[in-house]
Amino acid sequence: MAVPKRKTSPMKRGFRRSADALAQPTYVEDKDSGELRRPHHVDLKSGMYRGRMVLKPKTVAAED
Repeated sequence: MAVPKRKTSPMKRGFRRSADALAQPTYVEDKDSGELRRPHHVDLKSGMYRGRMVLKPKTVAAED
């Protein structure tokens, strides 16, 4: 049976456990377009943020 040679320090234990607190990013449904976007981020499809136009809306070029 494997036995550790030395006691794991609290710092090393904390490094190992730090990934336990990571969570998946949250998304909210945009009120105007209904698209999912990150909270406090610009909606890239419409270019709106908090009811104001801050970016030109993204347009997809049609490929021939």
